[in-house]
Amino acid sequence: MAALALVAGLVLPGSAMAWSATPSVAAPAMVTPTDPTTGAPLCAVGDLTPITLPSTSPMPVRIPGQAMLGGESLSGNGLAVPAGSPALPTTLSATSWLVADLETGEVLGACGAHRYGVPASVQKLLLTATVMPKLRPTDTTVITDGDLDFEPGSSAVGLVKGGTYTVEELFLGLLLNSGNDAAQTLARLGGGKRGVAGTIADMNATAKRIGAWDTHAETPSGLDGPGQVTSAYDLALIFRECFQYPDFRRYLATQTARMPPVPPTSPEGFVIQNDNRLIYEYPGALGGKTGYTDLARHSYVGAAQRDGRTLVVSVLGAEVMPYRGWQQAASLLDWGFALSRGASVGHLVAKGEIERVNARTPSAQPSPITALSAESTGPSMLPVVGASAVGVALLVGGLAVLMARRRRPHP
Repeated sequence: MAALALVAGLVLPGSAMAWSATPSVAAPAMVTPTDPTTGAPLCAVGDLTPITLPSTSPMPVRIPGQAMLGGESLSGNGLAVPAGSPALPTTLSATSWLVADLETGEVLGACGAHRYGVPASVQKLLLTATVMPKLRPTDTTVITDGDLDFEPGSSAVGLVKGGTYTVEELFLGLLLNSGNDAAQTLARLGGGKRGVAGTIADMNATAKRIGAWDTHAETPSGLDGPGQVTSAYDLALIFRECFQYPDFRRYLATQTARMPPVPPTSPEGFVIQNDNRLIYEYPGALGGKTGYTDLARHSYVGAAQRDGRTLVVSVLGAEVMPYRGWQQAASLLDWGFALSRGASVGHLVAKGEIERVNARTPSAQPSPITALSAESTGPSMLPVVGASAVGVALLVGGLAVLMARRRRPHP
């Protein structure tokens, strides 16, 4: 889907200076992103309005007492930027975003860092973080019917049933072309005897281990599933986890690759091209991952290096107009590089910190998913639950009502 969504990008003038997302026509004035249902601003300081998602992917319910990792400034849905920072880009339509230093872990700025959003194909980064340590690039596999069993019309690299592919070729198809067929195959391989279901369970375990507590996986590819959500904060953590692997960094920066021949369907093989425009248009780009579904809109995670600094940017819920997801990410990278070193509003949680938080607050665990079926009578809007007994009682009562409605037959 990402390949379909990212049709030819704007070709912008190259420059030795910071990349600019400004096109040849005057840019329209950009207002603060607003909730499509309530019209409330999403990045107003102190805005704690819970996100509303369609019933096919409702918001999880946080366990009372669950910690907001990364610092108090990142705990709401509002805007968090350092005092005296440059003006934010006028290119943004994303409902949430985050910019962080990959080396120091400092979060330079964010909008709704922990706000729930739908990942789309950036979910493939969590798949990569989960299965890459288990598989060798030279391992081979034969494509089965199950590997090709995914939503018709969604993005695929073009794997052929009965064809033999290396793990490296599968990862290239996954990260360059966002191939859902490659995602299914890697999930099967990574799950061993447990298959794809085992890998999905392992993806959720990986998210828990690295502190991505806003994340819940239902599919390996990012195709929408009930309760499948993430956050801009979590995506930066997941990208950092992937970035430790040299093979991941190499795949992400690859511009073209050749898939092997599979006679008679593909007797000569074919060439695939990286659909991430950042590596072609942005000086210092290290690569990134695109995503799109109708529910998620556009998502993006990427990184770049400049003046000895390496920044990661994550974007969720972006619209394609007036600027594409990668262009919004590029403008946020420019903004981040313009900040002085040491400026921050929070941090990406470290492994030792996650363990200390777990030991101190046993209830601070990943959110359980209260998945309402597509048969629900309306959109789900579940607020963050307080720690009081009254709040818990109200939640239990509300869920009972929702379950009763779920069982009610529809005309």
